[in-house]
Amino acid sequence: MTYALSEALQAAVYDLLQSDPGLTALIGDAVFDAVPGGSLPETYVLLGQEVAKDLSDPQGAGAEHRLTLSVVTSAPGFSTAKGCAAVISDLLHGAEPALSRGRVVDMAFLKAIARRIDGASARRIDLQFRARVADA
Repeated sequence: MTYALSEALQAAVYDLLQSDPGLTALIGDAVFDAVPGGSLPETYVLLGQEVAKDLSDPQGAGAEHRLTLSVVTSAPGFSTAKGCAAVISDLLHGAEPALSRGRVVDMAFLKAIARRIDGASARRIDLQFRARVADA
């Protein structure tokens, strides 16, 4: 198994999100690895939990990464969050972004959970993707 591609995968996903004109039109550059201090934008994307497991085979080291990306908004209703989530889903499902090490073999949307947070004053959609990577 290798976890060595995790940082490269995160950087590639971050770059895809930051450089997509459709997502940028909705949230600007509000893609974060950690929630920043101070005032938050009305809508932002947060890179979240990751779970990795071994997918190595005789040809080389590899892993499956389950990535969670969250869309968080204080806009009323779910429309804003769902619009952003749809752009992210379209962008990442089937994507094979270039990594600084290794390669993405496959990336797929797995599931989404939409819920109210902060006493129902905000909305959050957690999107989960599976990325299969190979160190070759």
